[in-house]
Amino acid sequence: MNKFNDIRKLLLAKRQELLQRVSNIQRDLRNEDNPVEKDFEEQAVQMENEEVLNALDAEGRATLLKIEHALQRIEAGNYDICSMCDTTIPIERLRALPYTELCVDCAAEAEE
Repeated sequence: MNKFNDIRKLLLAKRQELLQRVSNIQRDLRNEDNPVEKDFEEQAVQMENEEVLNALDAEGRATLLKIEHALQRIEAGNYDICSMCDTTIPIERLRALPYTELCVDCAAEAEE
């Protein structure tokens, strides 16, 4: 049994949740449930909402890519290896941020 099986299950659940969320956002952006308002002020509000939805969609898709990459790393057997310095990422960090690929030091360095 893989020592990261519990984290893998968590990643799969998170992936499913995000896929549903992104699907809902896409439906909202296509105005499938609510047609575009005829009133100009309401259209302005809808446009602002679309900007927020686009940002949430982009964030969700970026997180999905990170999750997919983490799942691939689990399968490849290098899930707990930092992609920058090749040191072992502590299990506590992986449980807190299951799709991270950097150890704490490299993550701090990358943020600078």
